[in-house]
Amino acid sequence: MRELVAITLAGQAFGIPVEEVRDVLAPPPMTPVPLAPPEVAGALNLRGRIVIVIDLRKRLGLPPLADDMKPMCVVIEQADELYAFLVDRVGDVLRPADETVEHGTAVLDPVWRQVAAGICRLEDSLLVVLDVARAVELGIRAAA
Repeated sequence: MRELVAITLAGQAFGIPVEEVRDVLAPPPMTPVPLAPPEVAGALNLRGRIVIVIDLRKRLGLPPLADDMKPMCVVIEQADELYAFLVDRVGDVLRPADETVEHGTAVLDPVWRQVAAGICRLEDSLLVVLDVARAVELGIRAAA
């Protein structure tokens, strides 16, 4: 059984494997990154390390978060670098049964398919399991 940190973007549930998550925090002040693609919201300093912040709403083609709502940051580490995903909300750690996870993502929008590792059936909804490495890779490719 795999554990997932539940996050929400525009009302859609996503899950990030718990072993990928390093920290969850309210976003501190960010510094703009010149010439960065639109999904790179900026960079922040987290305990002396530079963290690139990726706006998952922009990455997935979703509308911007309402001005009266405050996003959260989910910090992950890939290839010894820290990244943070801007998300609407962070929820509980879920432990879905293996039989509820399907690895086919053909029903998803092509942009979402690029960052999805699978779909998990919950009691009353579907949760898209995020492939963190591919989500970060896309950001690196877009920033290059």
